[in-house]
Amino acid sequence: MVMKLIAIATTGGDAPGMNAAIRAAVRTAVAENLKVIGFTRGYAGLLADEFVPLDSRAVGGMIHRGGTFLKTSRAEAMKSEDGISKATYVLRKNGVDGLIVIGGDGSFRAACDLYRSSGIPTVGIPATIDNDLVGTDTTIGFDTAVNTALEAIDKIRDTATSHERVFVIEVMGHNRGFIALEVGIGAGAEVILIPEVKYDTEVVCQKLEESYDIGKKSGIIVMAEGAGNCMDVTEAIGEKTGFEVRLVRLGHVQRGGSPTAYSRLIACKMGAASIRFLLDGKKKDMTGIQAGQIVPVDLEYATATNKPIDEQLYRLALMLAV
Repeated sequence: MVMKLIAIATTGGDAPGMNAAIRAAVRTAVAENLKVIGFTRGYAGLLADEFVPLDSRAVGGMIHRGGTFLKTSRAEAMKSEDGISKATYVLRKNGVDGLIVIGGDGSFRAACDLYRSSGIPTVGIPATIDNDLVGTDTTIGFDTAVNTALEAIDKIRDTATSHERVFVIEVMGHNRGFIALEVGIGAGAEVILIPEVKYDTEVVCQKLEESYDIGKKSGIIVMAEGAGNCMDVTEAIGEKTGFEVRLVRLGHVQRGGSPTAYSRLIACKMGAASIRFLLDGKKKDMTGIQAGQIVPVDLEYATATNKPIDEQLYRLALMLAV
């Protein structure tokens, strides 16, 4: 099959570096004499047949911008056969020869369904701050989200020390604790709570009291949002220890801002590789990064398998939090 027209869509939650990935894919495609269109608002735009032409100038000045200039949205219709059929019709009507989907696991599951329906070669670029896709060491936006949270916690540490308080800081991670683990280590947190590891608030309180006994008068607890109710945890710690405890929920601030150098670098590599994969005849793959190298990973595998937490890193966190 001769590739002539490539379509790109950013789908699901936004992540810093999506624009850099679009830019790299478009400019690589142009260098290969391919035409490119971008569906706006993710799958919702695809279903509505809303797209814009993309060329080298259209993506100029985008590499440093957070979010996605193509916009994104949640499209529940893509979970239905009717939605997949309609998306297939739109792709075929516009003569799309290859599709690039930039997003996370939900986006890729829909992309797999769309490939099975349409037969149009599809490449996924992993862009999610959660870093929860198996087959890739990291995802676009994860490094930026970690650094954004870390910068905020460094500031909170200052006031925690000044007022001799304990702060419970909730970071993103509805089902997985990758952000909390790396942020917690980087921030020197006394306690890290993640969905993958069961915890007991009694043990958490005991750890804080032991820290107090050896001279620590403040503390930082980094908690993934999926690890439990942060308000309940905050209240329980205050009641059991008598410490002054405050709660900070960083929320969507972690999604925004200019991507870090590393998020931009892997976005550029993955964006360019997505075009190469399509030209090389890949049918249903994700651009993964393993040991610093970009590799194709079966898209189905990337969505059907849970990425394990780094247990060695978790043990290191426990050892360092004394």
